[in-house]
Amino acid sequence: MTKGSNLSLTALSENVGSAIISLGWSSPTGEGDADVSVLLLDAGGKVRSDADFYFYNNPVAADGSVQLLGKEPTGDGSEDRISFDLTAVPAEVERIVVAASRYEGARFGELDDLKVTLADAGGESLLQFVIEDAGEVSAIIFGELYRRADEWKFRAVGQGYESGLAGLATDFGVDVDDDEPDSETAAAPEVPVPVVPAAAAEPETGPAAMLEAVPAPRGPVDATEETAPKKRAARPRTAKKKVTPPRAPVKSLAENESWRQARLFPVSALKSDRDRETRATSVLLSVMAQVPRFGRRVTAPFGAPSGRMETFTEVSLPHGDTPRRPDGVIRVERAGKLWTALVETKTNGNPLRSDQVQAYMDIAARRGYEAVITLSNDVALEGSPLVDVKIDRRRKHQVALWHLSWAEVAHQAQMLIRHEGVGNAARTWLLQDLLHYLQHENSGCHGFQNMGAAWVPVRNGIGDETLCQGDPRALEVVESWERLIRQVCLRLGGELGQKVLPAQRTRRGTDPGARRARLADQLCLEGRLQAELRVEGAPGLLTLSADLRTAKLRTSVEIPAPEQGYPLTWAKRLVRRLAEAPADLHVETLVEGETGGPRGTLERLRPEPADLLPRDGSTRITGFRLSLFKGMGSGRGSAESGFIRSVDDAVQRFYSSVVVHLDAPVSGRAAATATAKERASV
Repeated sequence: MTKGSNLSLTALSENVGSAIISLGWSSPTGEGDADVSVLLLDAGGKVRSDADFYFYNNPVAADGSVQLLGKEPTGDGSEDRISFDLTAVPAEVERIVVAASRYEGARFGELDDLKVTLADAGGESLLQFVIEDAGEVSAIIFGELYRRADEWKFRAVGQGYESGLAGLATDFGVDVDDDEPDSETAAAPEVPVPVVPAAAAEPETGPAAMLEAVPAPRGPVDATEETAPKKRAARPRTAKKKVTPPRAPVKSLAENESWRQARLFPVSALKSDRDRETRATSVLLSVMAQVPRFGRRVTAPFGAPSGRMETFTEVSLPHGDTPRRPDGVIRVERAGKLWTALVETKTNGNPLRSDQVQAYMDIAARRGYEAVITLSNDVALEGSPLVDVKIDRRRKHQVALWHLSWAEVAHQAQMLIRHEGVGNAARTWLLQDLLHYLQHENSGCHGFQNMGAAWVPVRNGIGDETLCQGDPRALEVVESWERLIRQVCLRLGGELGQKVLPAQRTRRGTDPGARRARLADQLCLEGRLQAELRVEGAPGLLTLSADLRTAKLRTSVEIPAPEQGYPLTWAKRLVRRLAEAPADLHVETLVEGETGGPRGTLERLRPEPADLLPRDGSTRITGFRLSLFKGMGSGRGSAESGFIRSVDDAVQRFYSSVVVHLDAPVSGRAAATATAKERASV
């Protein structure tokens, strides 16, 4: 692209629900660097609030629309990647500005090879814009995404700012504060912790200076709260904070492998469900308060501000004749205001009780609290609440009801420990001990682990062909399958440090209940449960199919044929790339206008890749499908022989043994399909 030009993403690819934008540069010394930032703008060209400004102090949007993925070294420079889920961008956002900035007097004119590239969800590079006249500026807008008639376009901008990131942000309506700290922070020591709100012992210090939206006014507060001194609302600060990566683990001093390290959160004394609930709540809430970045990750999707967080357990609150004791309370202070949430916890697969949650909703409404958070092994689905509660719309103060799965908690801990860091060795150790506790078999915090009472009757009904369309048990199984897939995405994403999401082939806004009813009818007719996962960086969608008639799981991925070269060369390169893949991997050639082409196991094809070519040399090859088959667990639970465990194992094995070998394209550029708009990388 050239400066000022624009392109429609849908004209380049049909796979643009998600996109990756990469900003790259190099320097003669190999030490020059810059930092990326993103601004979401409304029709007036301004941010809706300071929360629409994403940079190193605020890297992730709560709705998943923006995520700064970090840097990757590239020769003499680096490349910063940003993930966009364009389907999740709020409707009132019309432009997304992508920029970068330098600090301490550094200028972009000192860097070489300034460029921005955009890739679709499959990883196929769609466009590139090279900036050749950066000049003596400390910030540059590389480009912008914008809406036109319900489609997204990209414009190559290349506009520089001499006033740096703060000046750029101010021009778009962000109220930044880079000069001096708030009065309440002046006496507090600066703590070098990245991207976190203030900890309980660090009120309004450096970590609390991260970019924040000022919280909305809350309901009535206690008298002691009203007498607290007023605090000026903190403005976003673009001052960069030092990142302290976790230290490499040291060699164990144990005499043998049977020795077990002492744990801050032991699980050996847990004898009952009540013990598990109490311990799990206390462990989680204490770590949230002591590891601010983790606490912020957990509460941000529920509307909590960034600030000083305190957590409590077994709090007694009046409710009629008998006081109620919620499992926990979370309070966040920001700018003299309090955000409060009651927490109700369940472990070991125990269901939430509607009467308990209803009582906490009523208490929260009377006391002016903002939310009630339920926490259990179950996974909430869109349009399918886990508990039924009545909300009195006549109340001026409304309370939000949110659900959190233990699998989501473990996912956030994994992401921070393994891929992002929390900037402090002690906090890293706390997170590691939390994750060890959650994953221990005795904690009861294993996430979704039961397909439900309908699983066995539906499986048997499909086997003997007695299951009829409209059977409500089929709908129950479809809902359990969707919960399982969401959990599989969380676990795989935590392992990879990448975004993994279920791919829905329905239009946005479609009624989820109607969609599940159609899938239930399909299950009755075909006897199969199917799902597609979108894995960032993968060559295509990862497809998972559970055939209840044959009791087999199939994991597969389709890769398009290269645009140039000869079919025999494609086949040889593909087989060569799969040198470390399992011998029982099935490879199928996809041909135009036919249901299927030649196929065989990798073991048979390795000596003769030409067997993948159709006998009719004129038949056009459109791609290849790679599949692994595995026996399906029969039990409804997550035991070793259970269905849930078999699905987890199948996805992990397929990704680690097959998909990882397909990250790079088989040949330079992937092919367009028959529609000329569909692209994906090999």
